[in-house]
Amino acid sequence: MVGEEMSLRNRLSKASEKPDGKEDQGNPTKESLEISNNGRFDTKHLIAKKIQLTAEAEELKPFFMKEVGTHFDDFVTNLIEKSASLDNGGCALTTFSVLEGENNHRAKDLRAPPEHGKIFIVRRSLLDELFEVDHIRTIYHMFIALLILFILSTLVVDYIDEGRLVLEFSLMSYAFGKLPVAIWTWCTMFLCTLSLPYFLFQHWARGYSKSSHPVIHTVFHGLLFMVFQVGILGLGPTYIVLAYTLPPASRCIVILEQIRLVMKAHSFVRENVPHVLNSAKDKSGTVPVPTVNQYLYFLFAPTLIYRDNYPRTPTVRWGYVAMQFAQVFGCLFYVYYIFERLCAPLFRNIKQEPFSARVLVLCVFNSILPGVLILFLTFFAFLHCWLNAFAEMLRFGDRMFYKDWWNSTSYSNYYRTWNVVVHDWLYYYAYKDFLWLFTKRFKSAAMLAVFAVSAVAHEYALAVCLSFFYPVLFVLFMFFGMAFNFIVNDSRKRPIWNVMMWTSLFAGNGVLLCFYSQEWYARQHCPLKNPTFLDYIRPRSWTCRYVF
Repeated sequence: MVGEEMSLRNRLSKASEKPDGKEDQGNPTKESLEISNNGRFDTKHLIAKKIQLTAEAEELKPFFMKEVGTHFDDFVTNLIEKSASLDNGGCALTTFSVLEGENNHRAKDLRAPPEHGKIFIVRRSLLDELFEVDHIRTIYHMFIALLILFILSTLVVDYIDEGRLVLEFSLMSYAFGKLPVAIWTWCTMFLCTLSLPYFLFQHWARGYSKSSHPVIHTVFHGLLFMVFQVGILGLGPTYIVLAYTLPPASRCIVILEQIRLVMKAHSFVRENVPHVLNSAKDKSGTVPVPTVNQYLYFLFAPTLIYRDNYPRTPTVRWGYVAMQFAQVFGCLFYVYYIFERLCAPLFRNIKQEPFSARVLVLCVFNSILPGVLILFLTFFAFLHCWLNAFAEMLRFGDRMFYKDWWNSTSYSNYYRTWNVVVHDWLYYYAYKDFLWLFTKRFKSAAMLAVFAVSAVAHEYALAVCLSFFYPVLFVLFMFFGMAFNFIVNDSRKRPIWNVMMWTSLFAGNGVLLCFYSQEWYARQHCPLKNPTFLDYIRPRSWTCRYVF
């Protein structure tokens, strides 16, 4: 680092001294040639000097940008890691102390020690910063242009086939069918999550120090909380989406919100129980129970880590909120046109042939492009637009919902940076709590447990939303994903590993889209009269023969 800095300074000093040196060495006769009798500069000499300075500046630009980026990252890291004081909840930085010296090194992550928990600070989302660069914003414009072409393609094809413009959006209206059922189910889930966990915790906290049997008191309330998590919030919504046969998108709304509220309720209890235990240990007269408003704010806040207070922005930019929601709806229509123009024709043709290795290979490679586009749109619509919209409305200051996952050279870094919101919950409440229960010697087992929890949750959501169990994602996540996490680890830094990561990511999304779409079409065209439980978990696409 020091050698690179000295080299950069030498380059800068030479660049700044070089023109002056040339002028000093020149004689009065040569200088007089630059100005004609009428006071005008020699145009050719001036252009040559500009070209020379521009070339030198272009040569120094990458070194300068690298040094600025490195020093800025070091500065931010030291502000966070060497902060003089953190509040008890670890929610915001209050005093900064930057220490200089040999120990002033760059950390691997901006994560606080486990006893402090996650640190929340005011910061913007990465794409909001990158979109201020014209080169990056051009990529955004390219995606908009592609959406326009999808729309024009659909309109032209419909006009040629039907002789008129077809604006029915039948696929979207089917996917979001029975939306009122999904809305009242969500309202019921939210009200239950708002009331039951809070009052259970409040009753336990106020009676803990007064109880003659605090262990029994704690176990009883813990069992009631587990009954709520598994029985009411877990089984209730699942039963409704199955009993009312909700379409896929409406199911996704209910199931994803179900998982989010389960994680929120767990975080609320997990973060506040130690405060009550410490208060009882210190024999404090006050019981640290959060207010209902604090818990209500947390249920809407774009984070899964509970704090009594979060850093806030001073105002709400309603124009920014409207723009984020408009982009969410734009991405929704984008996905619709991808399915309409790229997916439906593909699987409409596949269903004319029986299942075979040839059909499967062609399906996977033809599904890579739509799969990757859906990946990008899902990331942008939810992790950027949706979360930033709610963060802005709530004046939630910490907007780091993701990091630069696209620069990852290892899957371990990709898992940490793709979805920071969920990763933080898994890190503090699955990984760290596992190590706390079973000592720090079982780090590999703790990582395996985290993969298992994440894989089961993903597969559960897909199985309920699609109405069949086809554990393709579970296999990719639990076996290939975990293997890549250990093999392609953080020691891989060369650009070729970023290429390998993107290649495997593209292929994986193609596999997922192909397998699940084939199974969906097979179950639509080969229904069973009296299906048993095994029929829901046995792949139908392997044996289905389409009848026309």
